[in-house]
Amino acid sequence: MNAARLTLDPNRAFPADPGTREIAVRIYEHVKDLPIISMHGHVEAQAFAENTPFPDPAQLLIVPDHYVFRMLASQGVNLDDLGVPRQDGGAVETDSRAIWKRFCENWKLYRGTPSRFWIEHELVEVFGVDLVPSAETADAIYDQIASVIAEEDFTPQGLLDRFDIEIISTTDPASSDLEFHRQIREQGLGHRVVPTFRPDAALTLTGPTFKAEVEAIGKLSGEDVSTYEGYLAALRHRRRAFIEAGARATDHGHLLPNTQPLPDEEAAALYGRAVAGEEISAEEGAAFEAHMLFQMAKMSTEDGLVMQIHPGVRRDHSTEILETYGKDKGYDIPIGVDYTRGVQPMLDAFGRNPNFHCILFTIDETVYSRELAPIAGTYPAVRLGAPWWFIDSPDGMRRFRELATETAGFYNTSGFVDDTRAFASIPARHDLARRIDAGYLANLVAEGRLTEEEAIETAVDLTSTLPKASYPPIAH
Repeated sequence: MNAARLTLDPNRAFPADPGTREIAVRIYEHVKDLPIISMHGHVEAQAFAENTPFPDPAQLLIVPDHYVFRMLASQGVNLDDLGVPRQDGGAVETDSRAIWKRFCENWKLYRGTPSRFWIEHELVEVFGVDLVPSAETADAIYDQIASVIAEEDFTPQGLLDRFDIEIISTTDPASSDLEFHRQIREQGLGHRVVPTFRPDAALTLTGPTFKAEVEAIGKLSGEDVSTYEGYLAALRHRRRAFIEAGARATDHGHLLPNTQPLPDEEAAALYGRAVAGEEISAEEGAAFEAHMLFQMAKMSTEDGLVMQIHPGVRRDHSTEILETYGKDKGYDIPIGVDYTRGVQPMLDAFGRNPNFHCILFTIDETVYSRELAPIAGTYPAVRLGAPWWFIDSPDGMRRFRELATETAGFYNTSGFVDDTRAFASIPARHDLARRIDAGYLANLVAEGRLTEEEAIETAVDLTSTLPKASYPPIAH
């Protein structure tokens, strides 16, 4: 029996109605080849600096991608068998062909998921694969991908051109010495690969690495972090260092979006107890995090870094997985959030400040129409971030537009950001977003609510103009 052939429907993710689909196709034609603006990325800076070729198909597409292996884990596949490294350095599967075959023989698990859309796009458009994954086709597909990976320009830097990425951000802790970004600039790519300041570990008193993180930023900044005042000075110093390295934004992934500031003396006392090694309660830790989110907003008014807040995820839900494999292994589960009350102190202080720019993300879809769209639709400092993580999917993106646009409009949103470590999936993610936006705009045209010319202009703005405007370069 001949293996089934893998092809991409040119009209995938467009509206089912034929007339509306034709409009969507015409809109999409104007955006499908625009450069990618990837300002919420998680590809490691080291990959770009060292420009090391990718090892093999499994190590590129499966082992580092929790979107992929969490589905297999949900069906009982052991992460050891997928080559996911263990914290203790224990034995895991090292045969990449075996890992790849395990993925291919479970291909049907991905039906209806955004991972299916992305992976199919990657297989066909990036790697030239024309076979449907299965146990029987696994080796042939592996060999085809391996042959592409072996091409001279299939490196992290080469993919910037191959994928037409105009600019991409990395996400770096406050304690990063930014050495890899220095190397990137020396190689002439500083305008295309920029850092993002992620200070979470330095703001979370109850976090396991808080003291080490604070000591590191103290050493890098030359500030005395034994005091609260020195701690704030060190954070300001690190922010300036990131700006000098090309950073345009900060990134904050706390559990809750609370921004209630504490009296300075209370914050200083909590900080002093934490650095002295005294026990901090969960309530005290949460209060300090809220206080520091407010302080980060205040610092953004001073230095111009765009503040990204994406709360609402209980990280590392499985203690066993965290202890065995570490963080970011697919066991991060969303919770409900209260944005209206949470960000009120911050926006009351800075929401109309022309020097403050904030992008709010959520995984709790219930807050789009009830809270986030009204907030973004009135505070000039706020833009609504694109669907993120579990909802950067075809239906999730459609729901986002349907729930947010009537209140916030298009121009109080950030445009699409891909939020991924899976480098090869970046073009697929952006293509999906462009198709969904084209389809949504086509519906407005079909209903007589927009002209086709307005829809095309809006599609271009969502793809290119708004992402650039949401993350402007900072003079330094």
